[in-house]
Amino acid sequence: MAGNAVSSQRSRAQSASSLIYDPRIRGIFYQVLTVVILTAFVWVIVTNTITNLQRSNISSGFGFLDGRAGFDIGQSLIAYTSDSTYGRALIVGILNTIQVAFFGIIAASIIGFIVGIARLSNNWLISKLAQAYVEIFRNIPPLLVIFFWYKGVISVLPQARDSLELPLGSYLNNRGFFFPKPLWGEGTWLIPLAFLVAIVISFFVYRWAKARQEQTGQQFRTGITAALLIIGLPAATFLALGSPLTFDYPIAGRFNLSGGSVVAPEFMSLFLALSFYTASFIAEIVRGGIKAVAKGQTEAADALGLRSSTTTRLIVVPQAMRIIIPPLTSQFLNLTKNSSLAVAVGFADIVSVGGTILNQTGQAVEVVAIWLVIYLSLSLLTALVMNWFNAKMALVER
Repeated sequence: MAGNAVSSQRSRAQSASSLIYDPRIRGIFYQVLTVVILTAFVWVIVTNTITNLQRSNISSGFGFLDGRAGFDIGQSLIAYTSDSTYGRALIVGILNTIQVAFFGIIAASIIGFIVGIARLSNNWLISKLAQAYVEIFRNIPPLLVIFFWYKGVISVLPQARDSLELPLGSYLNNRGFFFPKPLWGEGTWLIPLAFLVAIVISFFVYRWAKARQEQTGQQFRTGITAALLIIGLPAATFLALGSPLTFDYPIAGRFNLSGGSVVAPEFMSLFLALSFYTASFIAEIVRGGIKAVAKGQTEAADALGLRSSTTTRLIVVPQAMRIIIPPLTSQFLNLTKNSSLAVAVGFADIVSVGGTILNQTGQAVEVVAIWLVIYLSLSLLTALVMNWFNAKMALVER
């Protein structure tokens, strides 16, 4: 009996010891412990914030968003007046932030890829000019780059009465870039619909061409076909509707320009600064990605008699994209977050508008929370799109 009791105790001890050293059990324990610590940390922060707000007699909540804003916004993508609510003012700021980030990402990508490839050029002058561009812009703080474009370039442009006349009825002066405003007629909603239909058709054509190539080995000119569809179908719809488009051209007056549309100098300086600053980092990412491609790939292409431009476009860059995309995503996120520097030149982004609302209402916690949620959402959306693109560009082993 005593021997059975001793053996039973030994088995229980061994069972407990096996549970302690079981990787699965330990993993669950550490996960639960992490959740408990994070929950306690958040609870302490929230309760401390609520206590401090009550002690200072500061009301909390988001009811202030329904109040009258009482201030104007210079550039807005939607209708807005000083009688609009704080909530609508924040929407204007969000749209302005998205606008400058979207166009900045496109411009920075184009400039960065061109400069990155130029750095690898066999032409000494082109290579050194690209290197000088990279070293200058990436070693200057982005805020100073914004001031350079705002104070050093745009502010020294001619005044409105001496505007630089550009092609297509456009003007450029220190008050911004003025261009003809399109005025669409009836039925023009069919044109963007035709554009979307063309994109959908191009997608199915691409899927069909890819399946056809895998089965027969025959290639199909999907690029040319997609371009003809995306350009031709909306153009044909536009002509079928009787060209329902006129323009409101800016007219140069004695002291200012009237009519047309205008891109404010604040937006121009922020857009140019973020684009050129971020492009310097993208150029180095592109150069590093291209250099990482095995030299044998270019040697094989040379042996087949391919031109260097064809080799770069069809062989080197597609393989380099697997290396380029992950750090490129980080630069896109940095550009979006750096757009918060717009407050330095008075551009009405989400931070600038939110700061004005904070000063008028005193709702610091709520405004900061809105900032955090907006930038986090934009960053997660950008990362989601780039991760999808990265998965599509990954090599598939057959």
